[in-house]
Parts: sequence; C-alpha cells; structure tokens
Amino acid sequence: MKRNITQQLQAWKEKADRKPLIVNGARQVGKTYSLKTFGREAYESVAYINCDGSEEVANIFAQDYDMHRILLHLSALTGVDIKPGKTLIIIDEIQECPKALNSLKYFCENAPQYHVAVAGSLLGISLHAGSSFPVGKVDMIKMYPMTFDEFLTAAGEDRLVDLLRQQDYSLITPMSARLLEMLRQYYYVGGMPAVVKAFFASHQLSEVRDIQNQILFDYQRDFSKHAPLSEVPRINMVWNSIPSQLAKENKKFVYGALKKGARATQFEMAIEWLIDAGLIYKVSRVSEPRKPLKFYEDLNAFKLFSLDVGLMGAMAETTAADVLVRGTAMTEYRGAFTELFVLTQLVARGITPYYYSANDSRIEIDFLIQKAGTVIPLEVKAEENVHSKSLRTYIEKYPQLKGVRLSMLPYHDQDWMTNYPLYCVNFIYGVRLGLL
Repeated sequence: MKRNITQQLQAWKEKADRKPLIVNGARQVGKTYSLKTFGREAYESVAYINCDGSEEVANIFAQDYDMHRILLHLSALTGVDIKPGKTLIIIDEIQECPKALNSLKYFCENAPQYHVAVAGSLLGISLHAGSSFPVGKVDMIKMYPMTFDEFLTAAGEDRLVDLLRQQDYSLITPMSARLLEMLRQYYYVGGMPAVVKAFFASHQLSEVRDIQNQILFDYQRDFSKHAPLSEVPRINMVWNSIPSQLAKENKKFVYGALKKGARATQFEMAIEWLIDAGLIYKVSRVSEPRKPLKFYEDLNAFKLFSLDVGLMGAMAETTAADVLVRGTAMTEYRGAFTELFVLTQLVARGITPYYYSANDSRIEIDFLIQKAGTVIPLEVKAEENVHSKSLRTYIEKYPQLKGVRLSMLPYHDQDWMTNYPLYCVNFIYGVRLGLL
C-alpha cells in the first residue's frame, strides 16, 4: 500500500548531510513495511536485520563499534553485499538491542556513506528507560496510521485524491456522495495498515473488527511488557477511559472520571507513557489565540485522543450499521469521532493543535492551529446542521482572525469564516515534507 512517508524517505536519502534515520511511531502503523518497500524501490539492495530475539545480532553490536567489522558481519548475516549509497540497511525492533541503537552514532561519525534506517515498536519508551541514545547523530521521522487520502489510494480511488489535492471545489462537490461513503468506511476501518489491507481484500466487516481488537489486545499486552510494573494499572485506566471522556459535552480530561478522588500526580506518568508510545495524543488548552500558541498553553487543561478512529470505534463497540448505514457514529458521542478524525489528519501533517474554551463555557473552539505565521480557529461539525455561536462569537472577540469550519456542507467562503467539507481536511494545509 502506498504511504505518504515515501516522500519523506526520499528527501532523507537525498540530503547532503544525511544521518542514520529513526522511523518512530506506535506499533503496527507500518514502519517496517514502508522501509522495506522504499528500500526495494530506491536502492539496488536491502540488508534487513531484526533485533527481536536474535542473539547473533546482539553479539554483532555487543563486541565494539568497529564499523568495518559490524558491516562485514551484517553482510554475512543477511547474505547481502552492503554497498555505500546503493544498499539500504534496515535494523528492525531496535529497542530490543540498545547497543545497536547506540551504534547509530558511529554510523554517523565513522561510516556516513552508508544508508541506515531503523524502526522499533515503542521506541520512545525505550529512550526513557536508560538506553544510550545518539543525540544529534540521527534524523527522525514520525509515522502515523494511514490518513484518509492514503485510505482512498488503498481503495483505488486515485482520482478522488487528485481532486482533493487540486482543491477545485467545483469538481469536488459533485463527488461529495462518494467521498462521504468513503469517509464512513474510514470511520469504521480506520488507518491501521493490517486492518485496511484486510478490508479491501475481503470487505468482511467482522474480520476488520477482529483485527482491530487484536491490535488493542497487543497494545495492552505491551503495557505489561514495557511499562514500569507499578504504572500498568494506571496506564490501563487512562487508556480505557478515553472513549467515555471524549463522549462528554466538555471533552476536557477529568482525573476524577478514572476513580473517585484521583489526582494529576497519580496519573501524569501513565499519560506520558501512552503519549511516548504514540498511542494517544494530548491537546492542550490555550488562554489566548496569540503567536506562538505554545506560550499560552494551560498545562492543567487538556483533551486526550486515541491514535486511530477505527480503534476508537472498536474500543467503544460501535456497530458497522451505525457507521456505514445510519452514519450515526459521526453525530453521536457528541462529535467525538469526527473530532478525533480531524485531529489524526492534522497531526499526521505535522500540525500541533490546541483548543480553547472559556471558563463560562459560552465559547469553545475545537482546535486552534498555527500555520504560516497565522492562528486559525477550527470548528468541527459532524453534520450539515452547523448552527453554533461559538466560532462566530470567538471571531467577533478576535476580529483579526478568520475561522475555518469543517462540516458536511460544501465549500463556502465568507468574510469571517471558510467552510470546508470534512473529507478535504488532508489537503487544506498541505502535506508535510522533510524530517523532524
């Protein structure tokens, strides 16, 4: 399946000051598949090494950091002649071999002519567990579940993707029925590659849900495997509470919903663990729509979202009929699924969203983003009924801003606000290229 990360990988390959690459992200988002596919397409050969459970690999990196010896042994182990610039060396599950992770420093300093890319599940957690991390000696790319445009491409709907990319709404609007149908499918399936692949291979909805549930089970099993034992119960409590927290009128995360009398100090580490693992996103409130938004962040008020709308549906046990036939999943749960959909598309574009809410609850803006030096208030509506005073009132309070609404209505530009169809979100602010 074609992934947008390919453009970033190509940019990395062509960098004059290229360093070893770490592809970071949650488990099962397609890191290894994307690296292998890129290696086959962009290089003469691929030398693939998996650190998981391999004593041979561990021994190669355990002896010393003599790059000539390491490269010779990797070539012998893989059966591939490793050539500078012509072979992509892929080291998978690198979190299982801290010495391999540290070797990236020496690849950078002593063998920069070799192209090395690594991937690992829960890599961010390992970095906090005492591993020697090659600070300043690596490039990094963050990978996410498949976005809606990637989903359309997997469905063979390249023409729809081209239309959305062109942003010609006179051509997009007549295709709205098809785009809405595909959006409903995406709400149910989500963007986990294994789920998407199975869906388009068989269109068996029960198989989709089975794979989603297996991924959720694997994540919770990882809690016990990788997290500090004392934190596992709290990590599970935070993770399992996300659907109900997002279904509230005010989606601000409330510790008391976890258990009576719960305090931030008890759950801060659990939340940070899930964030580092790439399993949840934290969206903080800001007090003012001023640049840079980070300066006005309220650290005590935030929302938590899961990494994928399909997995969220599995956690909430939404039915296929509610999503695909009735469409009620878009409007029920107080817009939680639609807000999550928009968030995941923005984050995958390298956009850091915040939100705003007044203390008296008269005004709540779903997201505030900063793009090209401008602060943009973003309102998300799950249906065609878009009557809401929040965005209008907010723009009246801050007339230097222009709002954006994402809804089921067609494109419409007004003096104070522009409405875009929800399915256009991937291309409103462009596609992120380059390295983190």
